[in-house]
Amino acid sequence: MNSIIQLTLNQAFEFILHVAVVRPVFLWGAPGIGKTALVMRFAKEVGLECVSLLGSQLAPEDLLGIPRIEGECSKFFPPSNIVRSQPFVLFLDELNAASHEIQKAFYSLILEKRVGEYCLPKGTVVIGAGNRSQDAAIVKPMPSALINRMAHIHLRADHRQWLNWAINQGNIHPWIVEYIQMRPDHLWSEPPKHEEPFSTPRSWHMFSDALYSFGESTDPNLVEALAYGLLTPAHAGQFKGFLKQVHEKHTLNKIIKGLARWPDAPGDRDLLYFLAQSFRALLQKELPEQETSVRSEHKSLAIKAKDLIRDLARISVEIAQTVVAEDDAGQRLPAWFLVEVARDLPRLASRIAKK
Repeated sequence: MNSIIQLTLNQAFEFILHVAVVRPVFLWGAPGIGKTALVMRFAKEVGLECVSLLGSQLAPEDLLGIPRIEGECSKFFPPSNIVRSQPFVLFLDELNAASHEIQKAFYSLILEKRVGEYCLPKGTVVIGAGNRSQDAAIVKPMPSALINRMAHIHLRADHRQWLNWAINQGNIHPWIVEYIQMRPDHLWSEPPKHEEPFSTPRSWHMFSDALYSFGESTDPNLVEALAYGLLTPAHAGQFKGFLKQVHEKHTLNKIIKGLARWPDAPGDRDLLYFLAQSFRALLQKELPEQETSVRSEHKSLAIKAKDLIRDLARISVEIAQTVVAEDDAGQRLPAWFLVEVARDLPRLASRIAKK
């Protein structure tokens, strides 16, 4: 299922806070984006216990219970994990990964809050969640009758909200906080089509926990192995460069201020690439898209940027090209700045045009 509207986690929280208390809601989102944490946060806010059922691991009897003969007829008794005397939040995680038989069993539970003859306590909230078909996850088509029983919202990662949580509540490792501040586009990436790790808010959280476990005496080789075991390979490679920056005191800020130079040692190519990509991200953030919005500070940054790109090209033309060329997502630096680069650095611009 696709949607034109995508909500951040904070927006989704406000949505379910008002909608889920009156009608069931289904959360669509990629793996690791924070669906479970969102539901837990909601349950805590409304003061209800959260009971989670994992659709991909359910059998019919796990939901419907088993029959018992009473007199001349049989009666189904639901499992104890959903029998409560007080209202609660029933979280149907990976609902669209359940078999079609299980999905059909959810019809009355979602619409009528009833399982067989058992009714959920009045005030119980039902929330479902699942991955999308494009996420290379285990998903099954959801029947239209089930879709029509819920309000559907789609989630997206937001680096500002994640960083605010990471700094104030999440106890995320300082290295990871600083890295995402420099490369917010690395917080999340689309799940790959083949089997390899990929970056999500969850994988960065796992990375943080492991870094704390290593402690102060961290073996760089083990950290590198951990990064490649949790993150998108390109992100892991740049995190390796970032750690070199941390350890060797190379900072982009010092380079921009003229207090340091681009690292030019052959063994520092990963560090050089990370700094160059961080520089590109800074230009994308600071330079306005429209030339009519350019002010004096933007002109100063543009002049400094062209000098730094020229210095970078003396070390590696290929890495310098990555600063001004279109990235993998099709994003480019502002057109007015690229015109200035083409005018002042024609050799570099011509090589980019030939690629």
